[in-house]
Amino acid sequence: MGIPRRRFIAFQIVAFVCLGMIVARLWQLQVVSSQTYRASADANRFRLVSIDAPRGIIYDRAGRMLVRNVPSFTLSLVPAGLPEDEDERRAMMERLAELLDMGPEGADELETRLAARLVNQYAPVRVADEVSRPAAFIIEEEHLMLPGAVIEAVPVRQYVDGSLTAHVLGYMGHIPNNQIEAYRQRGYNLGDQVGLVGLEYTQEDLLAGVKGQKHIEVDAFEREVRVIASQPPGPGDNVVITLDLDLQQATENALRDGMAAAGSRVGVAIAMDPRTGEVLSFVSLPNFDNNLFSGGISHEDLVRLSSDPALPLVNHGVSGQYPPGSVFKIVPATAALQEGVIDRRTTFRCGGMLWLPNKLFPNDPAQATPFYCWRTAGHGNLTVQEAITQSCDIFFYLATGGFGQFQGLGIERLAEYAGAYGFGAATGIELSGELSGLLPSDKWKRQNYGESWFTGDTYNASIGQGFILATPLQVLNATAAIANGGTLYRPQLVYQVIDPEGQVLHTLQPEPIRDIPVDDAHIQLVRQGMREAVTRGTAYMMRIPEVAVAGKTGSAEYAAFDEEGNLLVDEHGYLPTHAWFTAFAPYEDPEIALVVFLEGGGEGSQTAVPVASRILRHYFQLDQPTAVPTPEPVSLGGAEVVTEAEQADQSAPEAVVDTQQ
Repeated sequence: MGIPRRRFIAFQIVAFVCLGMIVARLWQLQVVSSQTYRASADANRFRLVSIDAPRGIIYDRAGRMLVRNVPSFTLSLVPAGLPEDEDERRAMMERLAELLDMGPEGADELETRLAARLVNQYAPVRVADEVSRPAAFIIEEEHLMLPGAVIEAVPVRQYVDGSLTAHVLGYMGHIPNNQIEAYRQRGYNLGDQVGLVGLEYTQEDLLAGVKGQKHIEVDAFEREVRVIASQPPGPGDNVVITLDLDLQQATENALRDGMAAAGSRVGVAIAMDPRTGEVLSFVSLPNFDNNLFSGGISHEDLVRLSSDPALPLVNHGVSGQYPPGSVFKIVPATAALQEGVIDRRTTFRCGGMLWLPNKLFPNDPAQATPFYCWRTAGHGNLTVQEAITQSCDIFFYLATGGFGQFQGLGIERLAEYAGAYGFGAATGIELSGELSGLLPSDKWKRQNYGESWFTGDTYNASIGQGFILATPLQVLNATAAIANGGTLYRPQLVYQVIDPEGQVLHTLQPEPIRDIPVDDAHIQLVRQGMREAVTRGTAYMMRIPEVAVAGKTGSAEYAAFDEEGNLLVDEHGYLPTHAWFTAFAPYEDPEIALVVFLEGGGEGSQTAVPVASRILRHYFQLDQPTAVPTPEPVSLGGAEVVTEAEQADQSAPEAVVDTQQ
């Protein structure tokens, strides 16, 4: 056999071996590993994409739309579709950041969002909301150079009245990092937006609906080619709330003007139906435009709102805790009556000031502590009804803290009744961030200050000062209980829940928290005192001829400091005061109760009452007043007024208690 023949045979052997290897490889690819590669190809080609459900709409009690969904563009990135080359990927991210107007650090920000929300390589990750229409169109046009970038049209929330209802409705945003796992278990994806505060948060389960799904085929650039199968989403339920938009606007206007007149930077005004607990208007100022949060708030806006010392993002109606001042006096009044400490005929003499002896040195006048009434000339002899009318401080010092041999109500019983009125506990309204206030006790003071509880502490607590703190909503709820005869209701904002087909699923039912443990006769006595506070007492500016209004004023001192840390006082040495006023009307059959609070607003009778007057006049469709009512003279009951000088001349303080039981 010649050399050429041997070479030919060798060539044939090599050819057969190579062909065998090719056949084996084809067998391995097409038969043995066919399922694996088919699955990989399908993974590249097919996607299972969730479809966001249309979020439920929110209406006011008259059916006016407060929140709606409007179309918007979002940008998502599919990690598997992004360029593998680092330089190409960086160039793509910089181009997207340029189109989105994200600034020089935009590319890094997109990468950060992508990494934080990554689930798997084939799941789209939403990295930008509220993409402008021009930017969305350009991204679509340049899709060949921007592989893995997907533009979608999705609904976003539009708050029709913006700041007017912001603290009630709240806003939406991306899932907070510390709650990601909890939301995942509820079927949410990382890029989803959820309610973060307000009704958007508390009613999330009703409004969100049920996500749908679609099985789609995509091309090499992650663009949808066709829909293979789909399951439509279930729209969220619609919610009708108890607010009246017209009353809400009138309340804000009145409060804003009142704050400007008083020089106050924070104010709250809330109205509710005392018969059911329905909240009719709820305004906390300053407020903010919650549309800023739709699709993601800018860094500049967030810094501006967060750094504002007046805290516009805080709902001061439920999250602001303040000394309630004299509006709290309805509690010791009814408590002392119910406990038999006083009765309707008990009188105390107010001389404008009371000297409380020092327990360690009871016979040393120099060691006595003065406690003042707001009226320096005193009120003379007063019953509990008159003390409510004139808001006499000394009456409540004595009724609650006692003096000499006379034993008052005491702090423990005062706290017990205050708790029954809802102080010291959240009301349960459907709003986020509600705080409970503070009801102090001897144990609390020992734990927090390492001191015993003193009679002077009880004196301060009796007039809503000292350690006691309350939210404006708590004050209103307590007033509503007095107005309706003694039932404390849970304040409610959700009036109806309606499914997408228009069927009513739920209608508000009044939810009593408890009946106040006070006899009706005692409540009626306090109601009468509040009525006379308007007709001839501290709330005289509230007089409306067409409607019988009952109310209670309050001015609560608080400590404030200047930039150097010095305590702020006026020219007379007095601390600044918050202005309060709470009321209900009509007196005989109340259908509205309200509270007005002006932070640092001065005297409640002068600054908070006019705000409430405007709100009630709007509610009852009455003309606004053209002149301020003239106050009637305060009667001192023919009693001797003990002056500060006369008290100081006494060898020992005398009890100013005159009980006629």
